[in-house]
Amino acid sequence: MSLQRNRLDRFLSARLGISRRAVKPLLAAGRVRVDEQTARDCELPVTAFSTIVLDEDVLQQRRPRYFMLHKPAGLLSATRDPLQPTVLSLFSAGDGKGLHLAGRLDKHSTGLLLLSDDSRWTRTSSTPGAGVEKSYLVGVRDPITPEYVQAFAAGMYFPFEDIHTQPAGLEILEPRLARLTLREGRYHQIKRMFGRFRNPVLSLHRERIGALSLDPELAPGHYRALTDEEVQKAVQCAAVGACPEPSATGAGA
Repeated sequence: MSLQRNRLDRFLSARLGISRRAVKPLLAAGRVRVDEQTARDCELPVTAFSTIVLDEDVLQQRRPRYFMLHKPAGLLSATRDPLQPTVLSLFSAGDGKGLHLAGRLDKHSTGLLLLSDDSRWTRTSSTPGAGVEKSYLVGVRDPITPEYVQAFAAGMYFPFEDIHTQPAGLEILEPRLARLTLREGRYHQIKRMFGRFRNPVLSLHRERIGALSLDPELAPGHYRALTDEEVQKAVQCAAVGACPEPSATGAGA
């Protein structure tokens, strides 16, 4: 879903019920401000998130919304599905309206999901091409050995797609539990990488996307709004291709 743009003169014409010709004197006189800047260009692009003011009258003021969700197992990472419940079923009607996902988790995986009605933010904060790090706790059937660490760090070649995965960091936490950090998200990549060792993934939990870690106070199935600082950190992380270490509280420092 993309963020629809409109010309300023068309917006003002529709909002004020006047002709586009009548809009021009308003702009020429400097009576219109868009996002706190005087606007005189009829063709200035505006969106549903632009704040538009005529004299002292606010014609439009809408802030985009950003949420983190602790996804439980059993729900689809989708906005709608005709047969199965999706993560949007966890949101109140008001909060869930217009949201879409920044990245996905499969039905049986758990952990951090980011959602917003700002499509530009979701693209820059989580798409594979943005190079944003994601961290997962991975539980497997059989013990993990140092051989895994070396193989993940070297990347793996998948001949079916003729691709070579980027180096990934694997930290062994327990014999059958590891923390995996990677910068891409190919189709079932984590399961396929462990599949190289014929070691099935039994649980997959996303802890972190870039500088944003799952809030430890957030129970499965619950969500909260991101702070302004968290929203900006997600964008900055994608822009530079590297992220600061998340804070101990999990909200990003």
